[in-house]
Amino acid sequence: MSDAGHYPYQAAIDAYGDGGFRFAEMSHRGSILCLPTGMHAWAATNAAEVSLETLSPVLALADDLDVLFIGMGEDIAPLAPEIRAAFRELNVIVEAVGTGSAISTYNVLFGEKRAVAAALIAVERPNRRRR
Repeated sequence: MSDAGHYPYQAAIDAYGDGGFRFAEMSHRGSILCLPTGMHAWAATNAAEVSLETLSPVLALADDLDVLFIGMGEDIAPLAPEIRAAFRELNVIVEAVGTGSAISTYNVLFGEKRAVAAALIAVERPNRRRR
């Protein structure tokens, strides 16, 4: 990603962990927004920092979106009711889940060329399911 923290195309996530993400044959350390306008650095580092203010770049593109996945980190955390209400008013479905789950579903819908976005909090270790 460029010094400005922006890659100009929306991309699937190839890998995550170690505090960052890999996509489009590059890596980014820190949280990201995956939007129709590209991949953007995102200042949120934990679920408490997910707010209408930190999600304002997503809200600005709501007319171009059907679904937003918010990766809340390593665990699922509740999403503030005002965030759900703001996106509902704009007809955008919001799902707040762990970052790994958000990436998986985002990648599927992105691959289907759906109007999808993701706000992903970076994690140190990818979630591993126990079998």
